[in-house]
Amino acid sequence: MKVRFHLPDFTKHYGFNIIFAEMLRQLPEYFREGVEIASVYGVFPPAIWNGGRYQHGNCSVDFIRQVLREFNSRGIPLRFTFTNPILTEKHLKDDFCNRILKLADNGMNEVIVASPLLENYIRDKYPNYKLTSSTCKRITDADTLTDELGKDYHIVVLDYDLNNKFDILEKLPNKDKCELLVNACCNPNCAHRSNHYKTIGAEQLAYGEHLKKHPKAPFGLTELRRDHKQYADMIDPFTLECSCVDRTIFESMKLPTHISPDAIWEKYVPMGFSQFKIEGRTISLFRLIEHYMYYMAKPECRDEARLLLIEQLAEQGIIKGAF
Repeated sequence: MKVRFHLPDFTKHYGFNIIFAEMLRQLPEYFREGVEIASVYGVFPPAIWNGGRYQHGNCSVDFIRQVLREFNSRGIPLRFTFTNPILTEKHLKDDFCNRILKLADNGMNEVIVASPLLENYIRDKYPNYKLTSSTCKRITDADTLTDELGKDYHIVVLDYDLNNKFDILEKLPNKDKCELLVNACCNPNCAHRSNHYKTIGAEQLAYGEHLKKHPKAPFGLTELRRDHKQYADMIDPFTLECSCVDRTIFESMKLPTHISPDAIWEKYVPMGFSQFKIEGRTISLFRLIEHYMYYMAKPECRDEARLLLIEQLAEQGIIKGAF
């Protein structure tokens, strides 16, 4: 039995995920049966194709090569979240995003897509990449989802409003291609979710353009609205006040879209599902530790596993000032 987890993030949480991968390899007795790392997902900022979560920063080519080497040498693919839904033809020529795909084009790494324009471009220019259909598409109709699963995707990430709708889940074909986001923090059936994705896309495009002109100047909503009016018009004011992303795992457990670890092993895996996503690209390290322990460690081993992980993070300098 394989229970494959897609984990966040290979930039902000780079060192953390390397240490966790080593812990999983060396101490499998602390973890539930069949746990594997299927991929680590995210982007190298300031990639303008990024979507789902706004990411800032400026990664060097040396850092990109290092991250690729460290994960790929452990058999772990990087999966790029190229899910910006508002890309146009001109954005396909972005030098930084294309350079990322050229550097990582070894047949192991993957891309998550939402924009048909970008998907077609990647299929044509970078055919070695396995493509994942993003939850950002917001496919909630059973027939449309069935059609999506029949297309040439490696994986289809389900809209998490479907997480506990077993009348739909049980009838899906190709369950081995389905990926379930288990710890969703967004409000169920949120009417603003698609606009939120567009807002994030607009912020990412504006940030990329801002860096080219002002590499050392601060960037925020003030600068976006002043200097990038073509994107400011796409910003949904409601989404800027959304606090869902700050929910802890304990708060997420109360949502009807939540999938518990016991449910994964006792209900979803026996149904034929094997791909599970943990979100958390932008949350704090300590919150992410709780998500990992909750989902992947054996309940009776969580406390000891958490302590060992924190000690390793401290020894490697990822948690500062612990000793």
